[in-house]
Amino acid sequence: MAGPAGPEIEATAGAEHADAGARPSAPARKVQRTRDPEARKRALAAAALEIVAEVGIGRTTHRAVASRAGLPLGATTYYFPTLDDLIAAGLAQATDALRADLIAWAERLRAAPSLAEALVELSEECMTDRPRTQIEYELYVAAARDAALRPLALAWLDGLNDLLVPRVGATAARNISALLDGAMIQSLVTGEPLDKPALTDAINRLSA
Repeated sequence: MAGPAGPEIEATAGAEHADAGARPSAPARKVQRTRDPEARKRALAAAALEIVAEVGIGRTTHRAVASRAGLPLGATTYYFPTLDDLIAAGLAQATDALRADLIAWAERLRAAPSLAEALVELSEECMTDRPRTQIEYELYVAAARDAALRPLALAWLDGLNDLLVPRVGATAARNISALLDGAMIQSLVTGEPLDKPALTDAINRLSA
């Protein structure tokens, strides 16, 4: 999602006293032993994304992120003194990953003889990393509640749309984007793989 590196986020004064960011079903990672500052910052940014996706920006705390990352609370506040800093780092990491994905998709689609088959293959490859895809869609849904997340969600929509418009036109691009999102969300919910033949046929019909 080619959005801004991080929005301005308001944090309530008492947010740090609420440890609402950790679900019982999502245990903390093993304590990070590395002293590499960059590795720690990446781990904290990734953990922040998970917590935001689960409970929203308003309930995200330093303590919850530290627990999820398996790092001391002091390390979290040392690298990211404010919640704004911490959440912005998570969103920036997601933005960078999305930009890389869209570049890879653009290269694959440019060389593909069949747009439909290439899109289905790319979607299937995304689904092989189900935890990451689930977090991305949780953020996507959370954007309906948290305005600060909307640039990230819209950047995915706009980025995919920009790839498709030159090939199929604006209307078909929107419809294909919606189809792919719906198919991947259903796959996440049901645990079933994508129906490649049906999805390929539907994309061909929409792009005709």
